[in-house]
Amino acid sequence: MPEIRLRLASDAIELWERTEQDASGAELSPPFWAFPWAGGQALARYLLDHPALVRGRTVLDLAAGSGLVALAAARAGAASVTPTETDPLAIAVIALNSAANGVRLAAALGDVLDGGAPATDVVLAGDAFYERALARRLLGCLDRARAAGARVLVGDPGRAYLPRDRFEPVAAYQVPVPRTLEDADTKHTTVWQLR
Repeated sequence: MPEIRLRLASDAIELWERTEQDASGAELSPPFWAFPWAGGQALARYLLDHPALVRGRTVLDLAAGSGLVALAAARAGAASVTPTETDPLAIAVIALNSAANGVRLAAALGDVLDGGAPATDVVLAGDAFYERALARRLLGCLDRARAAGARVLVGDPGRAYLPRDRFEPVAAYQVPVPRTLEDADTKHTTVWQLR
């Protein structure tokens, strides 16, 4: 995506292996922040192409990874953008990517999925429905946000746990992905809005 500069891993498998080796017995999350996941790429493209969705609004980006979606929201004119992550390394990468793009993001470290309804205008989640337990918790958070009046958008390349009957498609893209992480060179990826 030419509008956004990201610091990403050049070799996904090597970084993943090094992260596991460097853990020295500690539990480290996989470096999800180091890769351009298809759902995030599609959602970022959609925001850049439709800036009115976030312009002047407050935005919360759940499971932000590298900050790609949050950066797109900021570039599209959001009043404020809060990317959230549970991995401290992701928070550090978001700060680096924010600086590289000349935007200010107020990244938040912590798990926000089980709290009350987020006080925000727009809630975003890119490629986060890849695990059953996470999907259930994420959907609960998104439902609370929607009930409080937020617009909820997710990007998803066909992950198993997205409840498609709860969403309506608003755009679709063919997204280039690293073959080392996916089963193809491109993934058909949909941007969905929670009903």
